[in-house]
Amino acid sequence: MISKNHLCSRLALAVLSVATFALPAQGEEAVTLSSLAQRTHVHGIAIDPTDPRRLYLATHHGFFLVSPDGMATRVSVERHDFMGFTPHPTDPAILYASGHPAGGGNLGVIASIDGGHTWLPLAEGAKGPVDFHQMDVSKVDPKTIYGVFGGIEVSRDGGHTWQIVAPPPDRLIDLAASAAARDTIYAATESGLKVSRDGGTSWQPEPVATGPTSMVEVGSDGTVYAFVIGRGLISTSEDRLADWQTLSNGFGDGYVLHLAIDPTDGDKLYAVLHDGRVMASTDGGRLWNPFGSP
Repeated sequence: MISKNHLCSRLALAVLSVATFALPAQGEEAVTLSSLAQRTHVHGIAIDPTDPRRLYLATHHGFFLVSPDGMATRVSVERHDFMGFTPHPTDPAILYASGHPAGGGNLGVIASIDGGHTWLPLAEGAKGPVDFHQMDVSKVDPKTIYGVFGGIEVSRDGGHTWQIVAPPPDRLIDLAASAAARDTIYAATESGLKVSRDGGTSWQPEPVATGPTSMVEVGSDGTVYAFVIGRGLISTSEDRLADWQTLSNGFGDGYVLHLAIDPTDGDKLYAVLHDGRVMASTDGGRLWNPFGSP
């Protein structure tokens, strides 16, 4: 079991100790996922809506597309540090992100409509430019987007204007918007999983997940996934929030930081572990194998 202090130190290391190896330029020869993990940090994952066998990876050094054989190619013109990456839940053409440009500073909120090749500024955020490390789009009302930069910010017009709602929960790691209610959001924190039903103004702990929680994700069908250190990957339905089940604790001393759910097949899940490994499951999260392996 990984202690809370161990988790905190490893999370801090993942954020601060960025590798300096050279990465391929846009369109250059692809690299293996294991090589990519040694050269950069992965900050987000999603499924390519044009081909669900392929994955998007938002990294510290650009935006990558990963083919089914586990080879990654940088598709973005920019080498931004893509943070807060999240796809639009109903329009597959739209991707959102935040983070830092390669030259330093903050990006505010940016968007792509060409598969991550080019990214254009959408807004600076409230009192920005912001650097949202956590951002998610409501599946109930896609014009509602939540982001965290010092405080919880919300946009009600698709990311064009933003307002600060309240301070975030202490030691926030991840944020996920509900598939059942526009104003419900979930927070993975170092003290456990928390839920807000008033758009982030107040928070209540989830009693079943009181240990350090490194990830939370909500599927379009209302399934909530979280990774609790010492327990593993757990899930429930939003309409039965107290009825959690453990799916898998077979990651050794690893833990999940990012999760993607195939919108065409809910049994297909993809996870990014703390060390950059990308794993795949075809049975709803019970058994996992490295992505791209036979």
